[in-house]
Amino acid sequence: MNKIVDDASARKEIIRLAKTAKLDIKGGKMRRTSSRFCLGVEHGDYNGTELFGVGTDRFIWLAYKPNALGKIRLFSGNFESDGVIEFKSGQTPAPKSAAIADTWARYAYGVDYVLRKAGYKLTRGFDAVLIGNIPGGGMSRSASLCINLMLTTLEVNGISIKDGMKIVDMSQAVENDYVGSPCGKLDQIMIYFAKAGMGTHYSPSKRTIKYVSLGKGASDFRIVSLDTGTVRPGLEKSSYKVRRAECEKMAELAGAEFGIKCLADVKTDKQYKSIIDRFQRRQPDLCDRLTYIFKAQKRFYEMMEAWKAGKIEKVGSIFRADGVGLRDEYKISGPELETMCDIVRTVPGVYGERMLGGGDKGAAGAIVAANSVKAVREAVNSAYPRSRPAFADKYAVHVCKVVDGVKVLPGC
Repeated sequence: MNKIVDDASARKEIIRLAKTAKLDIKGGKMRRTSSRFCLGVEHGDYNGTELFGVGTDRFIWLAYKPNALGKIRLFSGNFESDGVIEFKSGQTPAPKSAAIADTWARYAYGVDYVLRKAGYKLTRGFDAVLIGNIPGGGMSRSASLCINLMLTTLEVNGISIKDGMKIVDMSQAVENDYVGSPCGKLDQIMIYFAKAGMGTHYSPSKRTIKYVSLGKGASDFRIVSLDTGTVRPGLEKSSYKVRRAECEKMAELAGAEFGIKCLADVKTDKQYKSIIDRFQRRQPDLCDRLTYIFKAQKRFYEMMEAWKAGKIEKVGSIFRADGVGLRDEYKISGPELETMCDIVRTVPGVYGERMLGGGDKGAAGAIVAANSVKAVREAVNSAYPRSRPAFADKYAVHVCKVVDGVKVLPGC
């Protein structure tokens, strides 16, 4: 979907798709939801850490209009062969069933399931056509889709929810309770609350959002997503699920003796060393997971101070250190992701690089001096197809802006 680069091209393609699908969206609205770029802590949400990131301009666009049929009818330009997905509210396949395992429609079914379970009356149907250009892994395509579908369903049914964290919680529930994906809240928070030109800081203990400006005098830089061309299956089918279970096991093992409920509760060097000494021989892998979270939390506060001071080079170096930890301690990266990182690391002006998101496959990311973006493209275009020929016609380099997470646009 490289031809979809902005609102105008998305609208043009959606109009074409609506004609193909014979869905009436003329005179309706269009909602755009962003992707996200996590600066810290990747995999920290389900471990209890604070979070920081930005919304980025790779989107899902969804044009919609209420219908008089009492049915939800959806057509995706990213999955044209699936045809029109049609169902009545309340008549969806069972959660986590084989019927939803391999269809993108599980997210639409899940939104209906979660909203109805929460007690909302969904009486109106709608027609919708959507298209997206978010890479398939690392920038939170599923969270963007869930938020878009949820806000659209609520609006069509005249339901207003002013508590943004409730939207986040219910969007997470679509993935956890219906799809069976064990994701945390990082993706939903970084998309729903994203604000153009700002970093989003989430404190889990207070469930609060703060916007943080980049310090004055920061070097001109770009956020670059490096799509490897690989497509990661849902988190429920990836190493993410295994890593989450490992972290929960480590917290359980150390909980009673060391007074922790999650890995983020390990705050001091003394406490960390005591836990490692206690479990290293019997549980070396679990100790590695703790080591990453413990070090990443320390780096997080350094990164936040660097961001506020406008020291983007320091932010980049911490981003790079996180990548090493994700690769060696958390062991959540993948060969194609590390190939991308190895390539761009050689380019002067690349401040930091690492894998993004759930892991295994998808996209890596880099923080790059503005005048080095061309060199990054050239390096990737030269080296990646030779290193990974199976993906020579599938990879992409996305140079991203920091944008609002949710925006309603004129319809089609």
